[in-house]
Amino acid sequence: MKRVLSVILGGGAGTRLYPLTKLRAKPAVPLAGKYRLIDIPVSNCINSEIYKIYVLTQFNSASLNRHIARAYNFAGFTDGFVEVLAAQQTPENPNWFQGTADAVRQYMWLFQEWDVDEYLILSGDHLYRMDYRLFVQRHRETNADITISVVPMDEKRASDFGLMKIDDNGRVVDFSEKPKGEALKQMQVDTKVLGLTAEEAVKMPYIASMGIYVFKKDVLLELLKAYPDSTDFGKEIIPASSKDHNVQAYLFNGYWEDIGTIEAFYDANLALTRQPRPPFSFYDETAPIYTRARYLPPTKLLDCNVTESMIGEGCILKNCRIAHSVLGVRSRVEAGCLIEDALIMGADFYQPFSERESDCHHTQVPLGIGANTTIRRAIVDKNAHIGCDVQIINKDNVQEADRENLGFYIRSGIVVVLKNAVIPDGTII
Repeated sequence: MKRVLSVILGGGAGTRLYPLTKLRAKPAVPLAGKYRLIDIPVSNCINSEIYKIYVLTQFNSASLNRHIARAYNFAGFTDGFVEVLAAQQTPENPNWFQGTADAVRQYMWLFQEWDVDEYLILSGDHLYRMDYRLFVQRHRETNADITISVVPMDEKRASDFGLMKIDDNGRVVDFSEKPKGEALKQMQVDTKVLGLTAEEAVKMPYIASMGIYVFKKDVLLELLKAYPDSTDFGKEIIPASSKDHNVQAYLFNGYWEDIGTIEAFYDANLALTRQPRPPFSFYDETAPIYTRARYLPPTKLLDCNVTESMIGEGCILKNCRIAHSVLGVRSRVEAGCLIEDALIMGADFYQPFSERESDCHHTQVPLGIGANTTIRRAIVDKNAHIGCDVQIINKDNVQEADRENLGFYIRSGIVVVLKNAVIPDGTII
């Protein structure tokens, strides 16, 4: 794997994940109480012995830079690195990244400096665990110019994705972007060719692109030059190149979730609490997910009732009930609170005791969640100050709302409290 260079695409402005992307790049969005989205592809690379990793980004990249600098340092005895490359103006190109292919094209001069055989192009907003060694091995065995990682799909979800058709050798021969009706039926393939059992092949007769590719070095260079106006790999460059290049499909049959929307992000986080087997587990010792070391004290629980939940380190919870929720690092919950079906992202710091009044007669709302507060079906971003006797329950069942001046949004019926927001005592949302 020393001959592979990995490029992780940080995505655009992250509008579908807004307001979580208001102050941070999409790959820097917190996940599962202590991780960030970027930790998933970076950890998959490290576990696959791929140590040359670039992350391309152009929006709100400060927190992403900080996280990567603190988390990943292959000091001393290897040429490995994880490095953020932000969009920049050059005399040849004064523009921002226009798409996935354009982002890679603008930094191709840098990637070419490495003596490698393949480029592994990854996405920064998916939740999955994958051994890229098998992916690259399949690419080499089939002598492919490009290999696309695909997931099998049933009919119900297939029309939400870019689908492909393959021949009997696994070579991709046709593409269709989010087809419906008869066009969808046309995209059925025999997924037994890629290794599914006959029973699985009947249930899942479609294959969808994961947006993950392996390119031969020379082929990627050639295609970016041949299609100078094409800005996207999945929609433009790869479909155009399939006629005269060997484009292969590699089947990934594990858990994979594109968490690019608020609802998908919320569901994926809460699914981690599921018992006895969550769809994705952070407890796999053979392929750990890495993140930054914080050296926090253990979590303290004072007479609490906690069911089906994940609690990050360094939290202080007093006489409260937590059900089917994820609480991030340094979360503070006062007495009498009910937190249900919620994602609380925690805090970046502790408030000094001099500023911290645990009763409800404060002059300013302290960091954390005040006494006798109920939070249900919500995402509370970092460093939120939530007062006493607050109810965040979406009592009118609103599906979409922008209340930035009041410190929250509603997306798909999920209340999203902004980072650093202050919600005064007695507020009802």
